[in-house]
Amino acid sequence: MHNLDDQKVYKKLDLSQVAKSIESLAAQMRQVLDQAASIKVPDDYGRARQVVVNGMGGSNIGVSLVSAALSDKIKAPITVISGYQVPAMVDKHTLYLLSSYSGNTEEVLSVYAEVKKRGAKIMAISMAGDNQLARLMLKDNIPGYSFVPEHNPCGQPRLGLGYSVLGVAVLLSKAGLLELKEKEVEGLIANLELSDLKLRPAEPTNINQAKQLAFKCYGKIPIIVGAEFLSGNLTILRNQFNETSKNFASFLALPDLNHYALESLANPKSNKDNLIFFFIDSALYHPRVQKRSALTKQVVKKNGIKYIEHKLTGATKLEQAFSMLQFGGWLTYYSAMLNNVNPVKIPWVDWFKKELRS
Repeated sequence: MHNLDDQKVYKKLDLSQVAKSIESLAAQMRQVLDQAASIKVPDDYGRARQVVVNGMGGSNIGVSLVSAALSDKIKAPITVISGYQVPAMVDKHTLYLLSSYSGNTEEVLSVYAEVKKRGAKIMAISMAGDNQLARLMLKDNIPGYSFVPEHNPCGQPRLGLGYSVLGVAVLLSKAGLLELKEKEVEGLIANLELSDLKLRPAEPTNINQAKQLAFKCYGKIPIIVGAEFLSGNLTILRNQFNETSKNFASFLALPDLNHYALESLANPKSNKDNLIFFFIDSALYHPRVQKRSALTKQVVKKNGIKYIEHKLTGATKLEQAFSMLQFGGWLTYYSAMLNNVNPVKIPWVDWFKKELRS
């Protein structure tokens, strides 16, 4: 197991500037905010009765954060459909968002003709440049956001979430389905810039919370537990463990897990050795959820399984969601270092896509 305070570890394993991408979350968001004025969305998009998003992997997790963290402010229900099918509910009253960081995602592109035929109000978010979705946006005059990922040097979508998360929020705001206050976003960015300084590789383990929790997760399967407005973060952190750390992880959501998962802790007996529960705590959860979380920890402990906690302290739900997004980026980066892997490489995903094309 590596010493995370030895800077040579990062030079050996991080060959694609992953740390630079993680520390640039705030810069990514600032870029979106600076470009927001140029994003134009037709007035009638605000009359949509529902929002449907098609995106895969790193291109849909941003939507999950926005829809969960801002659920009490978004004026239409959001459904994420990841795949080749267009559900019957998609019609002229639907705002349909095509989300593809690369602009070449097979599943997203495959539904375009059918969604257009249904008369849906279509938007798109994609990297700018020579890719299929960007070309389609230009050819068919599809409103949306094309970004140049200036602050994501590693190139991985899961590490360019400042673009996709805030980009989606801005698009919903431009469509009239969400009131997004620029001053609040500015404050959010400033807070992230400050908190990031405490999580970087140069900060020693004794004061770096992300490093501390990475050591506790080492050699274990993290089971992430959270609730309500942070439910989108559960998906994101699971994905980050899987792709960045090359570490299996899963998640359970409160209060639902209390109705089935507690009985599963007893078996297999190896649960005691293999699992570690990771509780994301917040004083902004419903009081009953906070009580449920405390009781769930007791059940986990009584079953001989270790758990760790991360308490979020931001003043608003959105602030806490972004804080967790940032923290998860660093936590899983350090987990990659402990697992002795290059955090940017995804050899099995690359192999799978190659075989699928053949």
